[in-house]
Order: sequence, then C-alpha cells, then structure tokens
Amino acid sequence: MTPPERRTRFFELHARQQVFVMPNPWDVGSAKLLAGAGFEALATTSAGFAWSRGRDDYGMTLDELVEHVRQLAAATDLPLNVDSERCFAEDLEGVAETVGLLHEAGAAGCSIEDWNGPAGIIDPIEVATERVAAASSAADVSGERMLLTARAENLLHGVSDLDDTIARLIAYRDAGADCVYAPGLSTTEQIRTVVDAVAAPVNVLAWPGGPSVPEIGEAGGRRVSTGGSLASTAYGALMVGARELLESGTSTYLSTRLQPSDRATLQ
Repeated sequence: MTPPERRTRFFELHARQQVFVMPNPWDVGSAKLLAGAGFEALATTSAGFAWSRGRDDYGMTLDELVEHVRQLAAATDLPLNVDSERCFAEDLEGVAETVGLLHEAGAAGCSIEDWNGPAGIIDPIEVATERVAAASSAADVSGERMLLTARAENLLHGVSDLDDTIARLIAYRDAGADCVYAPGLSTTEQIRTVVDAVAAPVNVLAWPGGPSVPEIGEAGGRRVSTGGSLASTAYGALMVGARELLESGTSTYLSTRLQPSDRATLQ
C-alpha cells in the first residue's frame, strides 16, 4: 500500500468496533517479523529504538527518529504509528514541524505526550492542550490526514488521579486528537471508565498481569500496543543467554529461537 492508503487503513482500524493489537518493533527486522506474524498495524518504540542504538529511552534525536520512521515505513505494507515523545520541541511551531516531518517520512500516525522529560514534570493541561492542537493541525497535509494520538502520562509518573487523567484526555480529544492514550491503565474497570468518559478511540498498553486483549476489547479499548516490552524481552533474552555462556558455559537459551517460518518473512 502507498502511504496515503496506509493512513486511510489506519483510520479504518480505529473506526471499526473491534480491538486490534499494534505491537512495537524497534528495527527493520523486528518490523518484518511482526508483519509476517499477521498484525494489522505497527508502532515504533522510543525505548526500543534507543536501545538498538546503544542508548537509553529519550536518547535519540529528531533527525534519527525521522530516518528510523522512513526505514520502518518502507519495510512493510502495514500502517506505522510513531512514538514521537513530546514532538522534540518546546514551541508550537516546532511541534508542527515534527509532525510534518513524520508525515513526509511515511507514518500513518504519530503521538504527542504531556511528559516533559528534561524538566521532569507533566505539562500543565493548558500547555499540553495547545501542543495537541498544534500537532493536530499539522497532521493534515494537503487534506491527507495522519492519525494523531494524544498521551496523558500521569500513571507512568506517580500521578494516580484518574479524574485528572480523564480531564486531560477529554481536553486533548477536543483539541483535535483522533485517539487518546493513558499508559498504565491496569484494570478493565479503569479502561471502561476512561472509554465511557472520553468517547473516542482509546489505546491501552499491554500490562504485566493486566487485562488480556479480549478483556481490553470487552471494556471498550480500541487499540492495544506493547511499548518497549517486546524489545525489552528480546534484549533480556540476549542477556540471559550471555550470562549462561559466561557462568556455566551451556547453551540452554537456544530452546527459544527464531523458527524457519519466521525467518522466511525476512527474505
């Protein structure tokens, strides 16, 4: 599919009354493997991408992200959503420029979050809402819209006030977000409360010990993503094998490996 067709398809996935899973590859190989597994859309992961370059989360530059998106968008026919952090800008013009660059690179969607990492704070709701509005306006390029997801980061940073999270998501929706996301929702009750209050497509992060994908769908969640967890699992398996080799010299780690049918997707 062409980039415009992928954007159209991405909106269609959000419009239907059925949950879908959007896993997060961290390089071209993992993108191809996940596409071959049968998923309907993919998303980048800021943490996984940074780890693949020998850095930690939030350690990449905008130029590096844009090139990463260009490569992943070209690797498969699936719609690609971009974890674009805080859009790598302090001002509204910079937010809009980032969204435009991701659109040009072939993304079907992107996100903007309200966590200000360098300052160590969550943006005031008024500031965050203005930034969402700027991103939403920039997501339309010649009438060809890229889907915008607005993220409320409260739950990941020790703010357990669900009412404040919901108020933020509603404000972001009203500012032009097509989908909303509060990473850290951990129960079907929380998901259902958010879905009912926001009345917009809601992304839910797959959470250890949290609801399954069918349970998320039954609670009204529209989209499930994995964040950096698949990359963390892959790199974790690497280190388990490395430590086994160093400590015992054995290779039982080979019990988990790529299957020939998976490798065939890399041809």
